[in-house]
Amino acid sequence: MTPSDTAIVEASKPGDDISTRPTACIALADGTIFLGKGFGAAGEAVGELCFNTAMTGYQEVMTDPSYAGQIIAFTFPHIGNTGVTPEDEECGEAVALGMVTRLDPTDPSNWRATADLRSWMHKNGRIGIAGVDTRRITRRVRDLGMPHAAIAYDPDGNLDTDALIERARGWNGIEGADLAKDVTCSAPYEWREKRWTWEDGYTDQTAPKRKVVAIDYGAKRNILRCLADVGCDVTVLPASATADEVLSHNPDGVFLSNGPGDPAATGAYAVPTIKAIIDKGLPIFGVCLGHQMLSLALGAKTEKMKQGHHGANHPVKDMDTGKVEITSMNHGFTVDRESLPGGVVESHISLFDKTNCGLRVEGKPIFSVQYHPEASPGPRDSHYLFERFAETIDAHRKD
Repeated sequence: MTPSDTAIVEASKPGDDISTRPTACIALADGTIFLGKGFGAAGEAVGELCFNTAMTGYQEVMTDPSYAGQIIAFTFPHIGNTGVTPEDEECGEAVALGMVTRLDPTDPSNWRATADLRSWMHKNGRIGIAGVDTRRITRRVRDLGMPHAAIAYDPDGNLDTDALIERARGWNGIEGADLAKDVTCSAPYEWREKRWTWEDGYTDQTAPKRKVVAIDYGAKRNILRCLADVGCDVTVLPASATADEVLSHNPDGVFLSNGPGDPAATGAYAVPTIKAIIDKGLPIFGVCLGHQMLSLALGAKTEKMKQGHHGANHPVKDMDTGKVEITSMNHGFTVDRESLPGGVVESHISLFDKTNCGLRVEGKPIFSVQYHPEASPGPRDSHYLFERFAETIDAHRKD
């Protein structure tokens, strides 16, 4: 191990289950080093370090395409206790670069588990580090913003911290990066699967009432399930789909999915498509990155956030009804609420920091939200948005 003279080496207090010899580390661009015990796949990765406050759903978080380019520090200490199951994956593989935990992942205690977290991380080629003071990381991100960081795991403890710090310093970052192109589907496909139920598990939509095209900027499977659940026949198109390609499917409505990266970068090719769909008068529903790019298409601006919103306990106020929803969020950019043009109404706001969390267009069947209505921290506070989309489509068809 070769820490530089400027590095601040912060070894966590080892618990009974954490080796006293570090085999993994997080190296920040400012020279700070966090040491711990590695698990999962050996190797190195560099990305943006954020924290997530959710108490459940670590597998869904790690497989959420919106986390591309990020390393996640979980504030909840008991990660791994429910194991993993393919049914809970939001896409076919892990997307987040790595995870940071306070305690060593535990063996699973869950009747649905098919494997333990450590072996799943290894299989997916993702790095984990345990035994880290995640509270200190959280305070650091809260106070100074999301840093560029390198994560490394070597079973023999050979960690070149100088080189890792330089990797973190040399990384270009997420601002200005189009990451949707890395996680979108490679070809169009049909989606029929509905939400999981206790009695039947996952079942297919066999009697759809509406035709929806979903543009995939990094779509989560459960979003598509929610669309199918409200009677939509869903065709998923790649992020690069043109307006002509979208309209060739004769959709009743268009869904703009979540995804990673800088919305302005993805918007270079996505915004012209969205503008053309708006001009056609079709119902549009956007979520997360889809919300941000819809905002850009309408004339608003987006900006990078200091610490972002990552967790499953975010209160959001519906400005029309006054209702407060407990929501799941994952975004490092936000729509500048002051830039919303005339005719675009702010429909939802965060009660944490008053940032924009939704919009609707006056006189048009168009709305979007910043958070994830398919997730269930409320537990189902926000599922009404999918029903609203279906009702909007029906009303538009009658017109």
